Amino acid sequence: MNRAIIIVIDSCGCGALPDAEEYNDTLKCNTLGNVARVVGGLHLPNMQRLGIGNIIDIDGTPPVDNPVASHGKMAELSKGKDTTTGHWEIAGLVLDAPFRTYPEGFPEEVIKPFIVQTGCKEILANMPASGTDIINRLGEEHQKTGYPIIYTSADSVFQIACHVETIPLEKLYDWCKIAREILIGDHNVSRVIARPFEGTPGNYKRLSADRRDFSVIPTRSTILDRVKDEGGNMVAIGKIEDIYVKRGVTHAIHTGSNKEGIELTIKAIKKQLDLDKIAYFKPENPKMELIFTNLVDTDMLFGHRNDPQGYAEALKEIDQYLSQILEAMTDEDLLIITADHGCDPTVEGTDHTREYVPVIVYHKNIEAKNLGTRKTFADVGGTVAAWLGMHWVEPGVNML
Repeated sequence: MNRAIIIVIDSCGCGALPDAEEYNDTLKCNTLGNVARVVGGLHLPNMQRLGIGNIIDIDGTPPVDNPVASHGKMAELSKGKDTTTGHWEIAGLVLDAPFRTYPEGFPEEVIKPFIVQTGCKEILANMPASGTDIINRLGEEHQKTGYPIIYTSADSVFQIACHVETIPLEKLYDWCKIAREILIGDHNVSRVIARPFEGTPGNYKRLSADRRDFSVIPTRSTILDRVKDEGGNMVAIGKIEDIYVKRGVTHAIHTGSNKEGIELTIKAIKKQLDLDKIAYFKPENPKMELIFTNLVDTDMLFGHRNDPQGYAEALKEIDQYLSQILEAMTDEDLLIITADHGCDPTVEGTDHTREYVPVIVYHKNIEAKNLGTRKTFADVGGTVAAWLGMHWVEPGVNML
């Protein structure tokens, strides 16, 4: 049974796309390269031998003469620079138009029905903001009034932050579901995000494990649907099930950190993950398997917070675990490591950046090659389809 493993290092872009300025990004954005430069060098020995230093210049991780994996970078064909757009394209779904954003906050025709249908009485904020900043600024008022903190960013997101002792998790999730039903048609944002937090004024902390993303439903079939429809296991680790609204997902488990996500991925590769406990659907005698993991800490904890040192440490943690992943792989396994967009913590602003993303394709017996610059993230979907023996008609071609 052939298996494919996709690991998305969230926001690990590798240089500005030519149209970056159209998205209000500087052409200097280069998440991976700039992080390495700012921290005085970034040593990633396992990624190095796979060829990541052969894709772009990375201080501390120079190119090698004979990488063991195929390596290159991919341009985003879709319009946008958000998580949903990037992941959908990875899976073969290219968007012709970007999701709507709200740089001035959400209009009355969104906020008024939200207040009425949730019964929350009022809201706080309704503006673009950094999540940690807005919680620190308005968390105490939220706890006194019970009003939810509503905020957005340069991305297409409607985020609801609530203290878990003020608004219980299930109520927060219910409010997100209501917002998701409101945000359709002309206001079809890509994600409604539950942002629970805990603590006391001046010491608030977001609860990553309890975050939930309520995404718009994919508009067309993806590689996830194909795997499920053809009798395979599609194992989602991290926020993958939220991004695809469970479409095509047979098994799923949320994570609270990159460490947990990587360790669960290793268990899945070693067939030590209890699939029965996390099953939405159990294929009979699965013919193939796709393990799809998102590692969000690079983006959520460090990219958006302008923390290049933390970003570098997160990359080093992933690199350290990579040796265990490679050792666990069999001749039936194909590994693809990539990203969904950029979020350069070294440039002005706290939002995603429109960047190329690295792509590494590894198999124990692969003839490693320079993949150059791919025209679309969908080449990941095309490669997975070919590896799993499926005919592929969506955008994207086989990189093997």
